Amino acid sequence: MVGKLMALTSLLIFAASAIGSYFFARNFVQRRLRFVDAMRSPFAPLVAGAAAFLLAWPLSALPLVSLGTAIVFGVGTGMGTAAGVRALGRTESARGRLYP
Repeated sequence: MVGKLMALTSLLIFAASAIGSYFFARNFVQRRLRFVDAMRSPFAPLVAGAAAFLLAWPLSALPLVSLGTAIVFGVGTGMGTAAGVRALGRTESARGRLYP
């Protein structure tokens, strides 16, 4: 019973880190890094994902957090960063159009 509860808790932490890191990174890019030119680089999501992984890697020593959770946290951050940059591009192109 305790083993199943620990596994379920670990799975919830895994899912929350994936979903939370994606949405946090996407919103952070759209709101705070909108005017930073370096975010438009194709390497920005890779750098953000690697930095997030390195930040979460020491937490993998905890019993409920595994190395896979740190990897998923980094991947979610990188994907959220890329999605935020794409969303910025869509809003800029929509603002540049003139409507009669």
